[in-house]
Amino acid sequence: MEPLAVVKRPAAVARDFVELVFGYGFIVFVIWMPEYPQKLLSPVALVVTLAIVLARGQTRDELGFGLRGFVASLWILPAALLVTVVSTALSRHFGMLHTLYKADFKHVSGYVLWTIYQQFLLNDYFMPRLIRITGSERVSVSLAGVLFAAAHLPNLWLTVATLAWGAISTALFLRYRNMYALGLAQGLLGLTFAVCVPEALSHHLRVGLGYLRYRQ
Repeated sequence: MEPLAVVKRPAAVARDFVELVFGYGFIVFVIWMPEYPQKLLSPVALVVTLAIVLARGQTRDELGFGLRGFVASLWILPAALLVTVVSTALSRHFGMLHTLYKADFKHVSGYVLWTIYQQFLLNDYFMPRLIRITGSERVSVSLAGVLFAAAHLPNLWLTVATLAWGAISTALFLRYRNMYALGLAQGLLGLTFAVCVPEALSHHLRVGLGYLRYRQ
């Protein structure tokens, strides 16, 4: 059995590396597309990355969409709420607090669903492959944070925020293996960022080409 295991490992690592580069490259490619083709390709990126993850045959609990770790991870939401309260108070004090761009239910709920999907990409697509390639959870947490942040360039303020949150959220997922609290917390923190950071800097949380083409 030993020789067989030795033969299989390079192929498995190669598959993980190809999927990692392909998935990240495809997402960044879509991010930097003009608005119209981006709208067409975004659902494709969603379906393709989802299919690649599901092809591994993981259970709902392994993917973080079961009940495993749900109750234990709920403290993340009040912690995120505390960050929101403190951030909005400071932003109001310094005269930076403003209303949310497109604060209707459709856009807010759509954004929260998008943040849950971002957590899915981060923790179910990138992290398992990074761990298998590097053999280290600690290194993988750092790399995942860097990849997550780099995808938010050239929005420097958002890049800094997502560098920290990317590392924190992946570490929390490794501990609790539950996506719900993390996804909702990211949605809350993202909306908080949007109202606390001046739009001249946040550009409505846009990244890639959308950030560069932003007009207030």
